[in-house]
Order: sequence, then structure tokens, then C-alpha cells
Amino acid sequence: MAGTDLLNGLCCEGECPWHDAALVRVPLFLLALLAVRGVPAYLAVRTLGARATAATALLQATSLPFIVTATQIGVATGLMTPVTAAALVCAGLLSVLVFPVVALALLRQPAGDRSGREAQQPPSRR
Repeated sequence: MAGTDLLNGLCCEGECPWHDAALVRVPLFLLALLAVRGVPAYLAVRTLGARATAATALLQATSLPFIVTATQIGVATGLMTPVTAAALVCAGLLSVLVFPVVALALLRQPAGDRSGREAQQPPSRR
């Protein structure tokens, strides 16, 4: 019974934010964040290269404060359901947790080559 009370406390107005519909929406919202906020980074692919551009796109797609604010306003005005708001916030949270880690992995160079170029030997003095 105590577990049921706890779960009821997590639900908003009888509607649980972690309903199956919200869980299905999370990956869709995560992809939407990447598409809307990350795709513009690909304008710099010629300048930065593919890996750096992908990392830039992932870092640009990272978002949470705006999403939390927008969902709170949407729920307060009745323009957004709590389930949709929960899914958006969850996608934003995942973007903050996952995208930077993947971006840094893309930027990581092998241990012997930190410059991204062939190592050049300084001229020897004889």
C-alpha cells in the first residue's frame, strides 16, 4: 500500500507522467532536438571536418532549461498535457547527459596524436 501511495504522489491529476505514451515520445523528442538544434552545425562541415561538426551538432542540441520553462508554461496554460511535458523534459535531460559524452568521444584523438596532424620532428641541431 505504501508503494501505491508513493506512485500516486508522482502522478499529476491522476495522469502518470511516465505513462507508456510518454516513454514512446522521448526518443522522438530527442531526435527532434538533434534535428532542429543540431542540423545547422552541418553548415560548417567544410571548415571543421565531419567529426568536429558532428560533435558541434551534438553540443548545440543539448538543452534543458528552456524545455523545462516552456513545458511549465504549457502545462500551466493548458496548452500541453503533463505527459507530453514529462516526455519533453526527459528528452532534454537525456540530451544533457548523453550528447556531451558522445561529442567528447568523437573529438578524442588517439593517445599518440593529440594534434590531429602527423607529428613533425623539430629540426635537429648538429
